[in-house]
Amino acid sequence: MVETSAFGPLLREARQKALFTLESLAEASGVSVRAISDMERGKSLPRQATLGELMDALEVDEEQRRRLVAAARPGSRPIPRQLPPDLAVFRGREGVLAELRALEDRAAARGGHVVISSIGGMAGVGKTALAVHWAHQMSERFPDGQLYVNLRGFDDAGKPLDPGDALGVFLRGLGVPSTDIPSATEERGALFRRRAASLRLVVVLDNARDAEQVRPLLPGAPGCLTIVTSRDQLLGLAAAQGATPVSLDVWTPPEALAALAARIGAERCAAEPEAAAELVRLCGYLPLAVAVVGAQLGAEPDLLLRVAVAELREARPRLDALSAGDRSVDVRAVFSRSYRALAPDTARFFRYLALHPGSAASAQAAASLAGLPMAQARGHLRELASASLLSRDSEGRYILHDLVRAYGAELAERHDDDRLGALDRLLSYLHHNAKSANAYVMQQFRSGLSDDPAAGAVHVPIDNRTDALDWYRQEEHTAAAALRAVDDPRLQRRRIAVALEWVAYNEATGRWPEEIAATRIALDAALELDDPVAVERSSHNLIRALIETGRGDETGGLIETRLAYLPRLPTEHRTGAERRASWVCSKLGRFDEALSHARTALTITRTLDRPDELVRSLLELAFKVSDLGEHREAVALCEEALPVARVTGERRFEAMAWGTLGVARLGLGELDAAVDNLEKALHMFEETLDVYNRAETLDNLATVHQRRGAIEEARTCWLEAAELFTSLRVARAAEMEARAQALRP
Repeated sequence: MVETSAFGPLLREARQKALFTLESLAEASGVSVRAISDMERGKSLPRQATLGELMDALEVDEEQRRRLVAAARPGSRPIPRQLPPDLAVFRGREGVLAELRALEDRAAARGGHVVISSIGGMAGVGKTALAVHWAHQMSERFPDGQLYVNLRGFDDAGKPLDPGDALGVFLRGLGVPSTDIPSATEERGALFRRRAASLRLVVVLDNARDAEQVRPLLPGAPGCLTIVTSRDQLLGLAAAQGATPVSLDVWTPPEALAALAARIGAERCAAEPEAAAELVRLCGYLPLAVAVVGAQLGAEPDLLLRVAVAELREARPRLDALSAGDRSVDVRAVFSRSYRALAPDTARFFRYLALHPGSAASAQAAASLAGLPMAQARGHLRELASASLLSRDSEGRYILHDLVRAYGAELAERHDDDRLGALDRLLSYLHHNAKSANAYVMQQFRSGLSDDPAAGAVHVPIDNRTDALDWYRQEEHTAAAALRAVDDPRLQRRRIAVALEWVAYNEATGRWPEEIAATRIALDAALELDDPVAVERSSHNLIRALIETGRGDETGGLIETRLAYLPRLPTEHRTGAERRASWVCSKLGRFDEALSHARTALTITRTLDRPDELVRSLLELAFKVSDLGEHREAVALCEEALPVARVTGERRFEAMAWGTLGVARLGLGELDAAVDNLEKALHMFEETLDVYNRAETLDNLATVHQRRGAIEEARTCWLEAAELFTSLRVARAAEMEARAQALRP
């Protein structure tokens, strides 16, 4: 192939520098406009005499003359083939490859290939493998060669490759003699762009540190495809140079299995499919980790995969099992290169974030772990996301890969960071904000515990029920994970406080399995501390959750444990505990015990100056005596409770008083009055967004309508009650549905 491409840009550059148009140069040199145009477009080379005429007319200096003469010599141009080999075991990434092909196709359809694609992702996710694989696939479209350079942005040496040195690699690949390569980076960049101007090249800039390192290396030619890989997101490159970011995540489970099979043999994976699937899961589907395990298994072809699974599962720390003796493919070493590039304060923040026990962390939880204001925390999170040490889910929470989290936890231990303080702040954050949220969720289930937030725990502004439920949904997985994972005995009280405060959300949204799990943890901690208040509250919450889910037969031992602690309770806690015992006994059909607990609660409450407690105890006793047929006494208790409820200003207390009075009127056969009382209660429960008590009231109202012969009204009420109980996942929904269906004509 005749070298014509280098001479044309040089001639054009010299003409423009001398301020000649094509026509004026033709007139000055005696060479035709068409001939000069063909030379500049790379279609032809000048004869020696013609070249002399052109150079004389342009009055070029000796350096320009030398370069033009060299470029005008006919001969073979070297075609650079700098790409590393494509991996024979490359698997997966079909979706990303299709996206990249579509990107290049769109550019080609517009008449050019000015495409810069920035492939980002965490360490070990396979960015280089993907870039090299794609570049090989594109090589036929770009026949003038492939340029590749490892920019060493995150190497152990800690010093990225200078852009000038990278340009030297490219220029030599394009056939520029070393003696002709300028010393200054800016001049090297200009020469590179001239040489690449009419070429169709694939340029791979691998492992870039930042956008500033990349910019001098961009060919900027209409026939070149540039691929950049980096752990940094290179947002500046996207903004200023129009790069298209491509975010690379870990493999899907099928992709990881296919990659493992490519390394150790499909037959070996097929012989133990469950073990093979568990191996890649333990690797977190991270390509580098799968490659290390595949290499280890390849060296031991007779080792059973289930044995390898057991060894990897038991390895402490797990990163030790993912070492191949070569730092370039050692998972821990690869992560360390990203970590060392962080600013010191961000590195410290990363270590605290790694202590988060859940799969995703909100910005507020992350800030609480580190004990930082939100503005500072968000800055650190942006830096970590830019460095691909974490990603974000669709809800905006931050995700650390399991192996990155393990690496961060190792660092936290090594640096002797205040792990206890960080977890204390996290638990305090979960308790303190739940306490605020419960003013809008389900006040009757608030823990009543004192709130002593740890310094540095973030306070979230919560001004309405929507805010409250949004915050709860954001942190529900974190709360569950924290209760399971934080086992330091010095944080037991914090764990109990979180479990007791979150009962409101769990019951308001029907999260009964989560409530059962949380209260079992809280009860174990309370028993270990021998704390009567915590034991009573935790055991009651657990018993209630079991009853509401139709598992009342599992409560026996719990009830006896709880009753044993009642006499040890302080007076201010005893009255509520007796009421809760009354509710439990009533639900389990132990009516005499229920009545005894209710009377004890009222007796104690009358000695206190607590209107809120008094109205609760009056209504609890009213329910119990009505259950036993003492409806007149129930009416009297409700009539005493109503003015007290109004004094408290709590609409929910007044609603409960009207609802209880309606039940008593039903017992007396005063059906019209019962309907009026229950409808008042229903309206107030709707106002206060109390779904559970709305369902209870609808059940009672349906009974009154049935007694009056208003069958359709009764059926409607029971169907609505069934719908509400279903939304709360309460077992009584089936009972409501059955009653409604029994009324069919």
